[in-house]
Amino acid sequence: MTDTKVSITEKHALFDERWSPKIIAGLDNYDVKIAKVEGEFVWHQHDEEDEFFLVTKGRLKLELEGRDDVVLDAGEIYVVPAGLQHRPVALPYAEIMMIERKGVVNTGVAGHERTVAAKAL
Repeated sequence: MTDTKVSITEKHALFDERWSPKIIAGLDNYDVKIAKVEGEFVWHQHDEEDEFFLVTKGRLKLELEGRDDVVLDAGEIYVVPAGLQHRPVALPYAEIMMIERKGVVNTGVAGHERTVAAKAL
């Protein structure tokens, strides 16, 4: 990616798909991704990577195996530690930003019909 200013709001306006991350920037070996989410996603984990979530609009609950749920409102972040089974749930809709290593897929090691590779927007 280039060294240009990016509007998260403008980028979110370019697509309607749910649970389909889009790459809007990159740094070192990481992708900055955004997604629109609605309802429940799948339980999954990323064995080798932490997963950074920032809610930019709406509300997101992160269900965490063996831990209390974490509810994020717009402007709040949470980092899911590597190896922790989790499930994002939009309450009922949210727009989010994630920072993940390049090549990480949305369902981690779970494999699922909702597995998609992020595409540049």
